Amino acid sequence: MRFQVGLGKVIGVAVVISAVGCSAQVVASHAPTLVAPKAANAAVAISPTPAPASSGNPVARVNGAVLTDRDLMREIEAIFPYAKIHNGVPKDMEPEMRKGALEMIIFEELLYQQALREKRTVAPERLQRAEAEFRKQFPTAQEYNQVVQNEVHGSKPMLREKIRRSLLIEDMLKTEVSAKARVNEAAALAYYKANPKNFQRPEMFSIQTISIVPPENPTPEMAQEARKKAENALKQAKVTKSYQEFGLLAEKISEDDWHVNMGDRKSVEGDKLPPPVVNAALAMKPGQVSDLIQMGPAYTLFRLNAHVAAGVAPFAEVKAKLMTDMQKSKTDQLRAELNKRLRKTAKVEVL
Repeated sequence: MRFQVGLGKVIGVAVVISAVGCSAQVVASHAPTLVAPKAANAAVAISPTPAPASSGNPVARVNGAVLTDRDLMREIEAIFPYAKIHNGVPKDMEPEMRKGALEMIIFEELLYQQALREKRTVAPERLQRAEAEFRKQFPTAQEYNQVVQNEVHGSKPMLREKIRRSLLIEDMLKTEVSAKARVNEAAALAYYKANPKNFQRPEMFSIQTISIVPPENPTPEMAQEARKKAENALKQAKVTKSYQEFGLLAEKISEDDWHVNMGDRKSVEGDKLPPPVVNAALAMKPGQVSDLIQMGPAYTLFRLNAHVAAGVAPFAEVKAKLMTDMQKSKTDQLRAELNKRLRKTAKVEVL
């Protein structure tokens, strides 16, 4: 089971499965020090007696709740999942990653404590489903029981409280961030109309090429042979009728670096192509094959697949990415504001 949270970046929260060998881990290792107030309509009540915390050296306290280096390491592994494979985080990345991970576990604890203050609860059915989902991560009961023993001293109730904690954090993020960060098409269109410069695109050409390249410093005979090969290539290319046919020919006879990819150079900005190629493309229609173009001792011919004039990209073309980008920006802003608001009245100590 995996949930997402972040301040400017997306980072794993609360219950993280670490599939290395036959082990997995539950985050966070510390026990909650706040007690959920009992409410008449509460679906779930948290025990007033905190379970004993897992071992680990304290790295921070949030309103008295202790966060340990075990919590910190798990968050680092969530950010950089290759840490175990590479024997830790690269030295040049370690300070920044540690700082970001510490901020995250503090933020998670602030969210959890706020959820308790707001008397949020988790329905028993949902908690059961989450427990079952967590259990499914393990191929055998032995592996599952080993993790429960290592992480929560074999206590199923303590494991359940940790899973409940992660669900409460998820709920806080949904209501305080995700729901408020949604961007509809109307908002995206308004932004698009107000910022046309952001959607300017250069002239683009989509082409496939076939090139014949003689050896360096070719003799006249070598140059003549290259010319013959190029002319023969042109004859074959002119009778191709599709992207596929031209591409297969390019893979067979082209001597440039793109021959392994159907000769396809994808979309290229006009100012990044040689002027002779641009001039030829401007006189062609999509699907046509150019004549030979000599550039130094080499010969090139190409198939024009598409030509897009410079200008403002249509809204339909940019809508999906724009909505995603706007939502991400708004999400980052709301997370940062929520973190700031929760910290304002909290006592946070970095140890």
